[in-house]
Amino acid sequence: MRHQIAGRRLSRYTSHRWALYRNLVTALLSHGKIITTEAKAREIRGLTEKMITLGKEGTLVSRRRALAFSTDQKVVDKLFEEIAPMYIDRAGGYTRLVKLGPRQGDNAAMAQIELVK
Repeated sequence: MRHQIAGRRLSRYTSHRWALYRNLVTALLSHGKIITTEAKAREIRGLTEKMITLGKEGTLVSRRRALAFSTDQKVVDKLFEEIAPMYIDRAGGYTRLVKLGPRQGDNAAMAQIELVK
């Protein structure tokens, strides 16, 4: 039984899955929107919200925590200087998930995840 087990495995072992999440969140913060499968988009939504909340705090500790998760120093700088100030009056809900339909090759449900302006 799956009691108290949250999240999706995405057919990957743990370190591979976390590397995928880190890369997807970094790409989303860098580009503002990405197209991926619906399952992956749902998983990174919460992680992205936590990163933006770290950016809103603006402390040295939160910057170091963001650097520990992100794969790019420039993205963390952008998060703290450009992205987080846009959401200073917003109490959550920084991302939007738009379903796009099935992918041509394998019929996987695709979605676009983007930062809300």
